[in-house]
Amino acid sequence: MGNRLSKIYTRTGDDGTTGLGDGTRIAKDSARVSAYGTVDEANSAIGLLLAAVLPADVGALLTTIQHQLFDLGGELCIPGHAAIFDADITALEQALDRYNTPLPPLKDFILPGGGEAAARCHVARTVVRRAERETVTLARHDVVRPQAVHYLNRLSDLLFVLARVLARASGHGEVLWNHARRKS
Repeated sequence: MGNRLSKIYTRTGDDGTTGLGDGTRIAKDSARVSAYGTVDEANSAIGLLLAAVLPADVGALLTTIQHQLFDLGGELCIPGHAAIFDADITALEQALDRYNTPLPPLKDFILPGGGEAAARCHVARTVVRRAERETVTLARHDVVRPQAVHYLNRLSDLLFVLARVLARASGHGEVLWNHARRKS
């Protein structure tokens, strides 16, 4: 492992810049810092989800995803670095298929909810969607490997499916949007 942090504050960021993994300094409000910062936030949201009662297989999958999100943050923090690969995306797609196949087809929109774990999963999903948007924004200004965007896109889909699974497993069920509640 690289350098160990023996001192947490350095004061080098007091000027509004931060150091990238390659040593260059950039503004803390840059598109790159926003992208990898939101990936970190998504990882934290998944950590909060992992603090809920979950089926063991879902917990194991989410722990693997946390490691991959940390890798993705590193990829976005070090220009030119590759840490997320096609195999990672394929693994997400396989998990999506495995968890989605037994679910009934969607006939209505689902509102975030369905018990504590499902609600936390929905929060994680929306943070991953924001990370995806911010990574797309970064890609308009700088080189970003397409695998980064693809991974985030699949992950948000997987979290949606897992929220459905968790809502059903909790006994709360899915919260369906009642579009007929308002009459014009």
